[in-house]
Amino acid sequence: MAKRRTKLQLMQESGPPEKPSHSADTIREEFLNYLRGECHLADNTIEAYGRDLNRFIGWVGKKRLDSIRVGDLTQFMGTLSESGLAPASVSRAVVAIRTFFKYLQLEGTVSENPAELLAAQKMWQRMPGVLSQRQVDLFLRAPRRSDAFWLRDIAMLEVLYATGCRASEVCSLRVRDLSLDQKHLKCTGKGGKQRMVPIGGQAIAAIERYCEELRGELAAKPPHPPDELFLSRSGRALDRIQLWRLVKHYAKRVGIDSAISPHSLRHSFATHLLAGGADLRQVQEMLGHASIQTTQIYTHVEHSRLKRVHQQYHPRA
Repeated sequence: MAKRRTKLQLMQESGPPEKPSHSADTIREEFLNYLRGECHLADNTIEAYGRDLNRFIGWVGKKRLDSIRVGDLTQFMGTLSESGLAPASVSRAVVAIRTFFKYLQLEGTVSENPAELLAAQKMWQRMPGVLSQRQVDLFLRAPRRSDAFWLRDIAMLEVLYATGCRASEVCSLRVRDLSLDQKHLKCTGKGGKQRMVPIGGQAIAAIERYCEELRGELAAKPPHPPDELFLSRSGRALDRIQLWRLVKHYAKRVGIDSAISPHSLRHSFATHLLAGGADLRQVQEMLGHASIQTTQIYTHVEHSRLKRVHQQYHPRA
């Protein structure tokens, strides 16, 4: 039995009709009827979704709906946020677009629903500051030979940025978790879940020097040798509060925003990878995110940064 072809498919295959606005109105009305008849949404919600869809259809223009990707949707949501729309309204638009693509998927118009990966506005607002690559370079060079444990601190900061690990994950790293010859380490994340994380040459060199020149001295202080990699002055495992204070101390030394925290290096790690062309799923795996929607927020951050750069430097921006 031949698969039913939707009006939208026929419209897209035959090219633009004589009255594009009528076709857009038809798509809109069919979707709203779906919300009314099958989803049983309230009239006010349907009206609000209709407004959201009008904005989206106007933004899409002549682009085929089956060619829309999550990056396009993130860009659209970014324009809503930057236009001054209230956060609650942007969050509602996320839900509206997700529902619209679910409808298109049910109709057979699209094979996948890219809106499933769309992050909510509240997640965008929680994003801490992301360091530029120049700031990262300054920050990683902040420890000096005059600092009591500068070798440890350099290694620790390098690991934070090189792996994107959480502060708690870095503090719980054990020496046996390292496979430096294979350029990766084993990280234990939330819920005790373990993952293998790649690590670069500069971080490896910093770890090796710290282990050769300082860690043994610190590990000899407590009665029982510790397993953890990064140790405090007493020879016990460095905790999250100590790590947080060290990050704040070195950020202040090089004149970086006081809001920077260990988590900022994790955000910078992800943003810089995506800016360099890394695949979103690969970044998700490295960060240990259970849901790719959490990783998706970095696409929005990078897009916003590029827009600011364009507006600042392009002569016709």
